[in-house]
Amino acid sequence: MNRGLSTQAVLNCLRSKLPQQYELAEVVGKWVWLDVSPARKPMLAKMLWSLGFHWNQRRGVWQHPCGSFDPLGSHPTDPRSKYRCYFPADVLPA
Repeated sequence: MNRGLSTQAVLNCLRSKLPQQYELAEVVGKWVWLDVSPARKPMLAKMLWSLGFHWNQRRGVWQHPCGSFDPLGSHPTDPRSKYRCYFPADVLPA
């Protein structure tokens, strides 16, 4: 259910509940990416999973689709080369 949240709703949730992760969040297109290893922080992994994030093994980041996902879609190259990317904490600090 949380996978359908908008980009702004996910960022607001991170900003209020997980400010350290908000500082690391990168928006790629409509998706939110977090570069945090699940092995080093298992409790954080549970929290991110409950918020609708999933671990992308190939890219090594947590990703939230923010309601915009294509289960059959695949980006052979880095999506950051195709979509607008920014760090929200640079615009609105936690």
